[in-house]
Amino acid sequence: MGIKSGKGAAQKIVSSGDKDQDDGLDFNEFSKYLKEHEKKLRLTFKSLDKNNDGRIDYAEVKQSLADLGVNISKEAAEKILRSVIKHLHIFSLMSSIDADGTMTVDWNEWKEHFLFNPATNLQEIIHYWKHSTVLDIGDSLTIPDEFTEEEKTTGVWWKQLTAGAMAGAVSRTGTAPLDRMKVFMQVHSSKSNKISLVGGFKQMLKEGGPTSLWRGNGINVLKIAPETAIKFMAYEQYKKLLASDAGKIEIHERFMAGSLAGATAQTAIYPMEVLKTRLTLRKTGQYSGMYDCAKKILKREGVKAFYKGYIPNMLGIIPYAGIDLTVYESLKNFWLSHYAKDTANPGIFVLLGCGTISSTCGQLASYPLALVRTRMQAQASVEGSEQLPMGRLVKKILEKEGFFGLYRGILPNFMKVIPAVSISYVVYEYMRSGLGIQK
Repeated sequence: MGIKSGKGAAQKIVSSGDKDQDDGLDFNEFSKYLKEHEKKLRLTFKSLDKNNDGRIDYAEVKQSLADLGVNISKEAAEKILRSVIKHLHIFSLMSSIDADGTMTVDWNEWKEHFLFNPATNLQEIIHYWKHSTVLDIGDSLTIPDEFTEEEKTTGVWWKQLTAGAMAGAVSRTGTAPLDRMKVFMQVHSSKSNKISLVGGFKQMLKEGGPTSLWRGNGINVLKIAPETAIKFMAYEQYKKLLASDAGKIEIHERFMAGSLAGATAQTAIYPMEVLKTRLTLRKTGQYSGMYDCAKKILKREGVKAFYKGYIPNMLGIIPYAGIDLTVYESLKNFWLSHYAKDTANPGIFVLLGCGTISSTCGQLASYPLALVRTRMQAQASVEGSEQLPMGRLVKKILEKEGFFGLYRGILPNFMKVIPAVSISYVVYEYMRSGLGIQK
């Protein structure tokens, strides 16, 4: 005897609790669903109850939306609020139980109303709108994604980071030839030595064969794990330090915390960035591997060589992270206010589109600093190249090549964005399924 799948809420309950996939719930499955669902309800209630008084009012519901990054005009915020709240039936709930006019809901009222409604988590916006974890375009300067209280409590966050790291590894490997072409053009292309996309690939194939297109990819993949781990841990700590109210973080505080976390992670793994550039540009037989490259740089140039280009790299975090976050949040809020009806789930194409546009805008703004960083990293390995500091190098590029000289290699860089986000999304979904992360 059990519950069979029907329509509406009943169908959602069956799909949520049906572990043996027989299109129905037996008593054990139903009991387990109730226990798990009540646990989720408790987490959601606590996340909404900002002042911990055991009751939720309208101000706390509005604040919860603000905590998710929905910091927009009052009119637009009202539209989002009504859309999400209508989905959760909070308006009708408050109206039906609020006999004394206090417009509040306590835990028992909340539980009784939502126990048989599987779509209860107001933080589904966080859940569905991750993009720096899910999408990887080869750069790691984006603000880290937020995780819901449920994801943190259940330990799902580390599985999502693992899935994201694997997605990044596959994505970077798939687009490595375009990444190498970008670095090659950043360092060697100029007005007097114009390198086309086709001509550049011909040079690389002639010099080292097909496998040379993947030079530098090994360390580019290897640095994902430490950078992701350091950035996530640092971000959580910076949020605690910068948040004006415990448990709440405004959009500008999130930007500051994310930027500082990115700077911390980049400082820790920056020698790997230098090695990646040198290995990407190496000629056949120049280095036998990562260790040999590091040893030769240390012997010939000293420890300081591992931090060449560090300043433009740090400066590049601000425009990249700031513009990426602003554009992504704006696109997210626009979609939520105009198209979100029964769920905050944007679907694959909206998510990929928003992530691609925001990342491209961020790259466009920070690209000149990325080019200067790469040239400074590579200076000692290029024959006849002067060892110039950042200011003089920028001046030299502008004098000899003009403003667009700061955008050498931008074409292969943009060409890899769409395949990179597509590959990383597909791999992320596959990994999430393999790690048992529910949608």
